[in-house]
Amino acid sequence: MKSRLVSIRLDPKAEEALGVLTRGGRSRSAAIREALVEAARRRSSAELREEAAAAAADPVDRAEAVAVAELMESLRAAG
Repeated sequence: MKSRLVSIRLDPKAEEALGVLTRGGRSRSAAIREALVEAARRRSSAELREEAAAAAADPVDRAEAVAVAELMESLRAAG
């Protein structure tokens, strides 16, 4: 994959955070790349949790989940 150059302006809070991420000798570029990947992973996880919470709060979804679980249990018991 081809690398792409991105320019950003850091406010004091972001500059301080970058300082924390580069203390061990990690380059600024590596620290920023890792932070972006981690932020995207966390956002994806948060979105999945929100979807699961919405499904758990929906009585129709819960009833369907119970019906599927009962069906799977009956198939397991019959087999």
